[in-house]
Amino acid sequence: MLKKTLVTGKDGQLGQSLLVLKEAYPLLDMTFVGRNELDLSSATSIKDYFKEKAFDVIINCAAYTAVDKAESEPELADQINHIAVKQLAEIAKQQDSVLIHISTDYVFNGQNYKPYIETDETDPQNVYGSTKLKGEQAIQAINPKGCIIRTSWVYSEYGNNFVKTMLRLGKEKEQLGIIFDQVGTPTYTGDLAETILQIVNSKQLVVSREYNNADANLLTTHHALLTKNEVFHFSNEGVCSWYDFAKTIFELNGVECQVNPIETKDYPVPATRPHYSLMNKAKIKQVYNLEMPYWKDSLKVCLQKLQEQA
Repeated sequence: MLKKTLVTGKDGQLGQSLLVLKEAYPLLDMTFVGRNELDLSSATSIKDYFKEKAFDVIINCAAYTAVDKAESEPELADQINHIAVKQLAEIAKQQDSVLIHISTDYVFNGQNYKPYIETDETDPQNVYGSTKLKGEQAIQAINPKGCIIRTSWVYSEYGNNFVKTMLRLGKEKEQLGIIFDQVGTPTYTGDLAETILQIVNSKQLVVSREYNNADANLLTTHHALLTKNEVFHFSNEGVCSWYDFAKTIFELNGVECQVNPIETKDYPVPATRPHYSLMNKAKIKQVYNLEMPYWKDSLKVCLQKLQEQA
């Protein structure tokens, strides 16, 4: 039986990464929508879209992600990252749909000394992080089936991101100053998209499979995830600073641009960034038996695809 699956944010990095995987998951009847079809900045648009439509799974990739701009547009950021998410959670609850919502490491203050686990105290330091946290809290209060996946430092061969910006600037300039005192883990959206679809697919397999002794623990775990909303952390493996990230991009792509390490204070921006964004991914790896690629290996994949597009 096909699972009717809605993906919001089709024009974003993750939405496009999910789209290219569509053919690999024939058991999922996937519908992709962007702002023209489903505008999360409009409560009416959301309500109207779901009047005559229902889905087994909703994957919400849409978000207000302009971190610095959010400081001057807090109402719009809150509408998309919080109010609209609450509305989607209510719809998912009413339709008995599974809601998979993408969140961020920015819900933390970045002052930790070890990788954040899902239950660590949240303390966002900017408007973007605050609105994303309120979206998470709205989902948990409504408690539709599904999960929240926090991720960090996303990039891909699509849209605008750090990798593509560095490649452009590396051709234009002889040297760049890149922040070295913010550390985290880059996330290739191709890997995140694959994980999301594995989660959706695993749910389908569990639901359609008969109980037996060998599968009892696995089935119990997945059925538990269907009855309450869980939080997971996902990124690639490893750790780096933005400086390390930029250096590696240039080295792998043969760009002769000197990268100089600078401190956060030397590059003032409207929104405060967390200095420490490492997330512990043990939970999602254990529940879904995942192996995550090392960040440099995934970066090589992305750079290769960008070269093929050129």
